[in-house]
Amino acid sequence: MSWGTELWDQFDNLEKHTQWGIDILEKYIKFVKERTEIELSYAKQLRNLSKKYQPKKNSKEEEEYKYTACKAFLSTLNEMNDYAGQHEVISENMTSQITVDLTRYVQELKQERKSNFHDGRKAQQHIETCWKQLESSKRRFERDCKEADRAQQYFEKMDADINVTKADVEKARQQAQIRQQMAEDSKADYSLILQRFNQEQWEYYHTHIPNIFQKIQEMEERRIVRIGESMKTYAEVDRQVIPIIGKCLDGIVKAAESIDQKNDSQLVVEAYKSGFEPPGDIEFEDYTQPMKRTVSDNSLSSSKEGKPELRFGGKSKGKLWPFIKKNKLMSLLTSPHQPPPPPPASASPSAVPNGPQSPKQPKEPLSHRFNEFMTSKPKIHCFRSLKRGGVTPEDFSNFPPEQRRKKLQQKVDDLNREIQKETDQRDAITKMKDVYLKNPQMGDPASLDQKLTEVTQNIEKLRLEAQKFEAWLAEVEGRLPARSEQARRQSGLYDGQTHQTVTNCAQDRESSPDGSYTEEQSQESEHKALAPDFDDEFDDEEPLPAIGTCKALYTFEGQNEGTISVVEGETLSVIEEDKGDGWTRIRRNEDEEGYVPTSYVEVYLDKNAKGAKTYI
Repeated sequence: MSWGTELWDQFDNLEKHTQWGIDILEKYIKFVKERTEIELSYAKQLRNLSKKYQPKKNSKEEEEYKYTACKAFLSTLNEMNDYAGQHEVISENMTSQITVDLTRYVQELKQERKSNFHDGRKAQQHIETCWKQLESSKRRFERDCKEADRAQQYFEKMDADINVTKADVEKARQQAQIRQQMAEDSKADYSLILQRFNQEQWEYYHTHIPNIFQKIQEMEERRIVRIGESMKTYAEVDRQVIPIIGKCLDGIVKAAESIDQKNDSQLVVEAYKSGFEPPGDIEFEDYTQPMKRTVSDNSLSSSKEGKPELRFGGKSKGKLWPFIKKNKLMSLLTSPHQPPPPPPASASPSAVPNGPQSPKQPKEPLSHRFNEFMTSKPKIHCFRSLKRGGVTPEDFSNFPPEQRRKKLQQKVDDLNREIQKETDQRDAITKMKDVYLKNPQMGDPASLDQKLTEVTQNIEKLRLEAQKFEAWLAEVEGRLPARSEQARRQSGLYDGQTHQTVTNCAQDRESSPDGSYTEEQSQESEHKALAPDFDDEFDDEEPLPAIGTCKALYTFEGQNEGTISVVEGETLSVIEEDKGDGWTRIRRNEDEEGYVPTSYVEVYLDKNAKGAKTYI
C-alpha cells in the first residue's frame, strides 16, 4: 500500500490530512502541558498543606510533638512533602521528555511537510506548464493546417481562373507552398512537444508524485509512531514514581504503626506529674466532748486532762494538697510555723522599729481565727493560677517537684550546650593565635587577647551558672540536703529563737498563778496542720479585701509553708496586719498570697478599709 499509487490524484486531501495530524499532535502537547501544570499546582498545594500543619518553632505546638501520635502526624506531613516532590518530578519529566521533545518535533514536522508539498506543487506546476505548451503547439498546428488549406484552395482557384495573370497565379502558388511548409513545421513541433509531454506526464504520475506522496506517507507514519511513543512515555513517567510514592505511603503506615498509646500516657505523666503525695485520711472530730482552745498560732492541742486533739490530715500532716497553691485553711488558722527572721541589716528583731513582737505578748485567740474562717469562704488555687501570678523564680521553686526537676534539667542541658559552644570558640581563637605567632605576617596575636579573655570569662560565668542549677537539681533529686546554705543559716536563727521561746514559755509556766501550762510555743515546731472539714465551700470562696499596701524593704525567700517570696522594693497589697506574731499577710496580684516578716516590709494601712486597726 502506497499513497503514491493509491492516492495519486488526492494531493489536496493529503495536504488537509497531514495538517490535521499536526493539529492532533499539538493538541496532545497542550494536554500534556496542562497535566504538568496540574501536577505542579497539586504539588504546591500539598507542600503548602504540609507546611501549614508543621509545628511552629519555639511554640507550644513544638512541645506537643513529643507524643508518638504527634510524631506520626509529623512523619505523615514529611511524607506528604516527599509525595508532593514526586508530583513535581512527574511534571518535570513530562515537560522534558514529552512537551519539549514533541514541540521541537512538531516544528521539524511542519518544515518537512512544507518541503514535501512544495515539491509536489512544483511538479504540478511543471506538468501544467508542459500541458500548456502542448496545447499551444496543438493550436498552432491546427491554425497552420487551416491556413495551408485555405492557401491551397486560393491557389487552385487562381490557377483555374483564365482572367488571372500568370504572375498572380505564381504568387498564389508560392503562398500555398509557404503555408504548407508552416503546417508541416507546426506538425513536427506539435509531435515533439506531445512526446515530451507524455514523457513528463508519465514521470509525474509514476515517479515524482509517488515519491513525494511516499515521503508524506512516511512523515505521517512517523508522526503517528511518535505520538504513540509519547503516550508510552506519559505512562512510564507516572510508573517511575510509583515505587517512591509507595515508599511514602509505606512511611505513613510505618509512622502510624509506631504510635504507642502507653508511651504517650507515660509522657502525660512526666509532663504533668507534680510529685506531691495524695492527702491523707481526715481524723474524726468529736464535738460532743469539750475542746479547750489554746492561744496558739499553728495548732490545737489537748489539755493535760487528755482531751482529744483535732488535726488535719493525720497521715500527711504538714503537707499541702496538690491542687492548692497556698492552703487558705492553714493561713487562716495559723501563721507560718517558725518565727520571722530578722532583716539582713539587723542583729535581732528588736532592732527594727516594725519588727516582730516578743513571744510573750498575748496573741489573738484561736477562736477568733475560727470565726474568721467560718465567715469567709476559702479559695483553692490551682497550679495554673500559680504560674500566672508573679515572676517565675530562678530556681523554679514555684513548680511542683517533678516539673521543677524537668525545668532544672533542661536549664542544665542548655547551659552545657552554651559552655560547649563557647569552648569551641575559645579553642578556635587559641589555634588562630598560635597561627599568628608562627606567622606574624598573617595577623597580630595580641589582637585576639581581648576576645579570648571575654570568651574565657563567659565560660566561667556559664560554669558557675551550671553549677548553681546542678546544685538545685541535685537538691530536687535528693542528692543534696533539702535546704540551701542561706536557708540553713536562717534555720539556725529560727532554732535560736525557738529555743528562746520555749525558755520563755517555761518561765511563764513557773510564774503562772495556777501553775497551768499550755504547749503553745512548743507545738509550733511540730508542723501539724489543723482544720475542720469545710471542703464543700472551697470552690466559691472570694478573696479577702485589701486593707492597705506595703513596700518590701528587703528580699525575702519564702521557703516555708504559708510564706511568700518578695523582692526588695516590690509593692504589694496587705490583707491581714500583724497580729503580734511578727508576720503580715500580703497578696500579689489576685492569685498569690502568703505571709512575710513584718520587719521586712513597710506597711501603709488604709484607715477607711474594713478590718483595719489603728495602733498607737
